[in-house]
Amino acid sequence: MAEMLYQRDVYGKTLIELGKQHKDIVVLDADLSSSTRTGLFAKEFPGRFFNFGVAEQNMMATAAGLASCSKTVFASTFAVFATGRAWDQVRNSVSYSNFDIKIVATHAGITVGPDGATHQALEDIALMRVIPNIKIIVPCDGPQTRDAVIAAFENKGPFYVRLGRPKVPTIENKGEFKLGKAQVITEGDDVAIFACGIMVSEALVAVQSLLSKGIRARLINIHTIRPLDSEVILKAAKETRAMVVCEEHSVIGGLASSIDEVVAENYPTRVMRVGIRDRFGQSGEPAELLKEYNLTSSDIEKAVLAAIG
Repeated sequence: MAEMLYQRDVYGKTLIELGKQHKDIVVLDADLSSSTRTGLFAKEFPGRFFNFGVAEQNMMATAAGLASCSKTVFASTFAVFATGRAWDQVRNSVSYSNFDIKIVATHAGITVGPDGATHQALEDIALMRVIPNIKIIVPCDGPQTRDAVIAAFENKGPFYVRLGRPKVPTIENKGEFKLGKAQVITEGDDVAIFACGIMVSEALVAVQSLLSKGIRARLINIHTIRPLDSEVILKAAKETRAMVVCEEHSVIGGLASSIDEVVAENYPTRVMRVGIRDRFGQSGEPAELLKEYNLTSSDIEKAVLAAIG
């Protein structure tokens, strides 16, 4: 059985690991340090942690000020606030200046659960994708969260790292993490399935079920949405019969749109989308919501059968 981990737990522990090695790291939060786990860094390095209360816009503006003084800044809150409420500051204060600020947002997607529509960021990737300079990582599990945070630290400039709320299974045999290089988890020439975040584990279940039906699916973990691995996308487009893209995000502006743009310009092929279709979220348990919004492994399997049928 795969190990289940909270991505935000891994984030908090990785911050401490980096903080011990690099004294120029400062961490900011907006009254959610217990939930985002930046509180772990606050206990270890109280002089390098700043809580801004419910003032996300001020937090991003201050992050820019600190970065202008040669600090590497990690700024955290829930994804809906980091990308929505503070969008103007992320655009004009963080990304326009290309500052070394790492926005690591938790509680993204529909699996936030009972907090409901106001707290479920279903459009955050789209909001970040339209801003120049900022790199976007959506890790699929706990260990990859550590890889993503370290990669963000090691590469100068602004980052958006998207994490979820619930525990997620650890994906085996992913291979080495490289920024901008997707990971092929299973091989197959019948269909290519692209996924990010928690949808990778759902897609893996679908792949195993499809194999029992004689369908070999190539599962690709697109952990980096910017810079996007166009090479692996076009290779799959040329070598498989169809493509299915899975994301815990609106089908507008996120991973599916990113892949659509690549194939439309270079090698048009059929792309089916498993994601949230022009709806707000609602309160419910994560498993219930995944089913309600057609984001389960069964939904992925249905999309594959429709794509190749």
